[in-house]
Amino acid sequence: MSSAPPRSSLQSIDTLYRDHHGWLHGWLRKRLGDREQAADIAQDTFLRLLLSGRLPSIDEGRSYLAQIARNLVIDQWRRQRIERAYLESIAHLAEPESPSLETRALVVETLLQIDAMLDAMPARVREAFLLSQFEGLTYPQIAEHLQISVSSVQKYMLRAITACYQVLYAE
Repeated sequence: MSSAPPRSSLQSIDTLYRDHHGWLHGWLRKRLGDREQAADIAQDTFLRLLLSGRLPSIDEGRSYLAQIARNLVIDQWRRQRIERAYLESIAHLAEPESPSLETRALVVETLLQIDAMLDAMPARVREAFLLSQFEGLTYPQIAEHLQISVSSVQKYMLRAITACYQVLYAE
């Protein structure tokens, strides 16, 4: 069974690309101030559209493409922020202790997965998890801090740990 999009979808994407690629590239260039970055994100936008298999209606083309592009820009900024923070944290290491480029890339990918996992958690679940893992608070201390019951903290932690497990074993 082939996973290629139907021919009519490819023709629609082709039409969408021809009609809106120039506009999208200009729109991104104006917002990002970088021609090459705008070109990359415009291409990634159409690639994501192609891979999703979902096409906008004729009158929604630009708004649909702009939303995909906005999400890609946000993803890129998030990645840059995380990568910058990681590089700052290892900047003080002596050359022999500094991780290899491959290790750095793997660490950044892992940090991005963790960030996405935390971002997907409801706020209270995330807060309970962070208080437990990074502040070292006990469940009763978390309950007091969040003004909730210990059983709620237990439920939140179960949800958080389940999310961690899913990230670890999703592949």
